[in-house]
Amino acid sequence: MPSNELCPENCRGYRAAIITVSDSVYRREREDASGKVISEILKTSGFQEKNYLVLPDEQTLLENEMKKICDENLADIILTTGGTGFSQRDRTPEATIAIAERLVPGIPEAMRLHSMSITKRAMLSRSAAAIRGKTLIVNLPGSPKAAKENLQSIIEEIKHGLDILTGKENECGT
Repeated sequence: MPSNELCPENCRGYRAAIITVSDSVYRREREDASGKVISEILKTSGFQEKNYLVLPDEQTLLENEMKKICDENLADIILTTGGTGFSQRDRTPEATIAIAERLVPGIPEAMRLHSMSITKRAMLSRSAAAIRGKTLIVNLPGSPKAAKENLQSIIEEIKHGLDILTGKENECGT
């Protein structure tokens, strides 16, 4: 379906890309539990999974993949998981900000606020959110539990944001 057409009534919804950023998952030393959790939430929320990638903690690789997805209009939303902590190799927010056209600080603020009611360690999250073209990018934590809690806390509002971003709705004032 061309990207400028409105989704027909039988459409499952917005196109989503999931990018897991983890050296150990990339090397197949560990299972990608977070990516699977995100995939399940997206499916039950009516999103179409279009891309699912696993990348090592390499900022340039992540930047290039996100730019490709955004610039080629392959997804309406990119959800990353991993690379948002304090490790020297955690560079997901930096990659997101580097390719951003507009930042969306309210999304990670809302996720941290929600998570702070569960664990004080939520304050250590460096997650970012941004827009490039007509694609929203949201960084989720690498922990399956935290990724689930964070995504569930924002998913409904994300749909409204995508309605505005993609032109399905024109106003937020109603």
